[in-house]
Amino acid sequence: MRLGLSMGHWGSAGGAEPLALGLEAEHLGYDIVWAAEAYGSDAVSVLSWLAGRTSRIGLGSAVMQIPARTPAMTGMTAATLDALSDGRFHLGLGVSGPQVSAGWHGVEFGRPLARTREYIEVVRSVVRRDLVRHDGEHYPLPLPGPGGRPGKPLRLIIHPVREAIPVYLAAVGPQNIRLAGEIADGWLALFHAPSHADTNLAQLREGRGERGLAGFDIVASVPVSVGDDLDACADRVRAYAALYVGGMGSREKNFYNAQARALGYEKEARTVQDLYLAGETEAATAEVPFGLIDETSLLGPVDRIADRLRAFAASGVTTLSVIPHGDSYEEKAASLATVADALHRANI
Repeated sequence: MRLGLSMGHWGSAGGAEPLALGLEAEHLGYDIVWAAEAYGSDAVSVLSWLAGRTSRIGLGSAVMQIPARTPAMTGMTAATLDALSDGRFHLGLGVSGPQVSAGWHGVEFGRPLARTREYIEVVRSVVRRDLVRHDGEHYPLPLPGPGGRPGKPLRLIIHPVREAIPVYLAAVGPQNIRLAGEIADGWLALFHAPSHADTNLAQLREGRGERGLAGFDIVASVPVSVGDDLDACADRVRAYAALYVGGMGSREKNFYNAQARALGYEKEARTVQDLYLAGETEAATAEVPFGLIDETSLLGPVDRIADRLRAFAASGVTTLSVIPHGDSYEEKAASLATVADALHRANI
């Protein structure tokens, strides 16, 4: 099992800290660093900075939002980032949610699976330097020009470093996970619980078909909080969990709340959401159950973390992407080193 760093949204907790953690991850031998975007900083700018400051570590978007860019633009961007990083880029994509898609980008959220399938087809065509033509409902290329005549199909001008850039899908729910297995090179998982992984693995296998899971990268982004007091460790992660379970989306459409309920925390997830959406964020945070945090995080001293790493590896995870939690940069950097040490002890 490889290690990655999930930087999250750059700038939300101090601009210099996540970038410094990315450099520290490379120093510690981590395999990849992932940058996210929502409606703040964009992933591409952050990854461009890292491409210029690093030499070995992989660079991934987790995720570039599908409603934010045309597929041709994403193909251009992926080819450019891959060239700037000497072939280290991994393209993670996601449809986001209805609030961000419609509220921020002005793009209708409907039929996300069909749009994702078409989107990736066009992106891969661009990177291969095909003459891009796509007869799709969502991304027809080229569009008709003046007088009804078709626009001119085009080919990427630059020559990419690689003909195929690894594509990852952030997916929650049976149909989305099945689609990731079918059309992507990897799955970006959040709130992955090893004890409940069998269903997700079955959906991935269904999507993969005869290809199986060999060579398919299952990436779990996992909060890490190091210390001897498990309750104190969980407290550092509790606000993060409350944000996703309670506030990431609307009452009708919150994928992470549904995921918490699927893990057996039906009542607790409803309470956290009710409080969060009522503006009582501190009360919502206090209601996040320890079990949910512990099942989906790495908590405790190094030997306990090593045991948990074995559980994540046994559940199919091939890249564990650390989300460090602590009160200072020094604590977060130390947690990266602790997980690297734990992985060595786990002998996975």
